[in-house]
Amino acid sequence: MNEFARFVSLTVYGLADGAILALAALGFVLIYKATRVINFAQGEFLLVGAYTFYTAFVLLRLPLVLAVLVGVAFAILLGVLVERFVLRPLVGEHAISVIMVTIGLSSVLKAGVQMFFGTAVREQPKILPTGSMEVAGVTVPVNRLLVILIAAIVLAAFTVFFRRSRHGVAMRAVADDQQASLTMGISVRTIFALAWALAAVSALIAGVLLADLSAVDQNIASFGLIVFPVVILGGLDSVPGTIVGGLTIGLLKQYVSGYADPGLAEVVPYVVLVAILMVRPYGIFGETRIERV
Repeated sequence: MNEFARFVSLTVYGLADGAILALAALGFVLIYKATRVINFAQGEFLLVGAYTFYTAFVLLRLPLVLAVLVGVAFAILLGVLVERFVLRPLVGEHAISVIMVTIGLSSVLKAGVQMFFGTAVREQPKILPTGSMEVAGVTVPVNRLLVILIAAIVLAAFTVFFRRSRHGVAMRAVADDQQASLTMGISVRTIFALAWALAAVSALIAGVLLADLSAVDQNIASFGLIVFPVVILGGLDSVPGTIVGGLTIGLLKQYVSGYADPGLAEVVPYVVLVAILMVRPYGIFGETRIERV
């Protein structure tokens, strides 16, 4: 493989990984913007989403479309239940307490998956074509290109939802000022539940795409850990930042893996995390907040 072909191949793989990271990070940012909760269980949301789809599609043998709908319904239910029974009782508590609860939630979700499915790798039929096509004279996998396209469509749909729909505008209002939103008749609790539900749906899509590219296994949750460098780079409260951060980290990992060392590629995202915290703690697109005391 010549250098140009290698570059194109690494770029396609990096964009696909980055697109999945952007979807996963979107859920993280939605929760933080609406509730100011840092969700350390986002990786486990991906894991639960992948195994839910696997259950519907492989074990129950439902048609693809119906399996997706079952997965979406379960993701919405999971998000609402977590917000209602885990996070809502902690409203007004110290931020550290809430963070520890989300860490505990991640352990509970992962243990639940292991209890029902074990730790063995599960195989499922590929839902995306496994062929290849030429891009700039270089042969690349079709499924990687479709992952980029699907993620772009989903992210665009979320963007339209936030900007055009009544609930999207309400979520933006709550993110800006909860007290003012209450005076305008917006149910903040409903918006909190909606944020968790949408975060779970975005995690479901990311988890299903990731499982289709690799396999249904516990490593999906580990992939979710890279969400933290993504959101720190793009900005904790920035939806556009998730796209830029996800694509940047995805490309960076692939380039380092292809041109340097695969082991180093696993460390690079966290090096970026530390560097951006030192230089620009609020991220590229994050809102700078100044507190006067």
